[in-house]
Amino acid sequence: MKLSARIAAPATALVLAGLTATACAPQTSDTGAEGDEKSGTLRVWLFQEVGNKPKEKVVDAAVAGFEKSHEGAKVEVEYIPVDTRAQRIKAAFNDPKSAPDLIEYGNTDTAGYVKDGGLADVSKEFAAWDEAKDTDPTAKRSVTVGGQVYGAPLFVGVRALYYRTDVFDELGIEPPKSQDELISTAKKIHQEKPDLYGLAVGGAYTYGAMPFIWAQGGELADETGVAYRSAVNSAKARKGIEAYTSLFGDDNCPASKCAAMGGNATVTAFASGKAAMAIGGDFSHTAVEAGTVKGKYAVVPLPGVKKDSIAPAFAGGNNIGVLKSTSHRTLAVDLMKSLTGKKTQAKMFDAMGFLPTYTDVLGTAAKKEPFVGPFVDTLGAGAKFVPASPAWGQIDASLILPTMFQEIVSGRKDVAAASDDAAKKMDAAFAEAG
Repeated sequence: MKLSARIAAPATALVLAGLTATACAPQTSDTGAEGDEKSGTLRVWLFQEVGNKPKEKVVDAAVAGFEKSHEGAKVEVEYIPVDTRAQRIKAAFNDPKSAPDLIEYGNTDTAGYVKDGGLADVSKEFAAWDEAKDTDPTAKRSVTVGGQVYGAPLFVGVRALYYRTDVFDELGIEPPKSQDELISTAKKIHQEKPDLYGLAVGGAYTYGAMPFIWAQGGELADETGVAYRSAVNSAKARKGIEAYTSLFGDDNCPASKCAAMGGNATVTAFASGKAAMAIGGDFSHTAVEAGTVKGKYAVVPLPGVKKDSIAPAFAGGNNIGVLKSTSHRTLAVDLMKSLTGKKTQAKMFDAMGFLPTYTDVLGTAAKKEPFVGPFVDTLGAGAKFVPASPAWGQIDASLILPTMFQEIVSGRKDVAAASDDAAKKMDAAFAEAG
């Protein structure tokens, strides 16, 4: 899931925060390479950010260090547009001779790329890597499929609750401490200030809705052996769906205006002063700072069901993987470590605001930048991930969950019927993926 340009461009940010390929490469029969050359040129594809120069500077430093310690090795880095990544990576998987040695990819793409046969299993090297022991468990899960590791996390991103301090002070209210308080506070604010959404929500904001399902103990899907089965129509998941969809209406965020909104629109509504609260990511910080609410907001973790608890958030982010087709496996793995190591991630946080995936480096970042604190707390409370199935790309691209939310808030279907229909579509995708 990629969260890039998440600071400079919220539209790119939230698309990437739940990054999934809309078209995965067909499974290949054999993309393995012969030999393991210890010199030569390694090619790397990284994502092009809206403001890419700071990222390039950090990457250049990591590459220079790698080349200095690996005599005879050279590195060529190409920054590819995110919008065309699916086609580029599909072509790379199908034509190993022209493929790069390493790629940056969104963490929700992991399972699909593994099924396609494109990523190398680096489990042994990752386990032997001293720095890897400090990797956040959720970040590690994003590179893990079937118990094997297929890359290294580059950065992670989660969402928390942004709220207007001026509005809360004026109304004499405190930040909500539970999910029920969140809902009642949102409606109270809208009642007192009809020109504001109490909490900006979106029918197409999948990653903003997931915490409501998880907080109630629900799941998107259950793993049954080597397969997945949808769980969005379970009793607990339905409670979460009911809680989220209860925020759409004339008492908070009218369905006529909010049903079609995605994450970008909800953050924009908050940043422009049209909402008293919004669920936004660490990657939304600079966009909010650039809005009219600058100096008049704060962030706390999104509350869970129990008072003073934190709702599980989706852990987005990006990874660096070694392609199975590389003829420089050892060098490629070493370069992967250079590009994702603690030193590089610390510099990437300073340059781009990307949250480190190492618990110790993340803690240092939180001390350096106080705004990071609520997001670190959210990660520490136990963030969650989407099903590690190649079907997730199809589920996400088909808008199955947004359709479910929109059917409910429009009144076309009740929670039971909409969640049953969504579950059937998800199960069909899981079955097709195998």
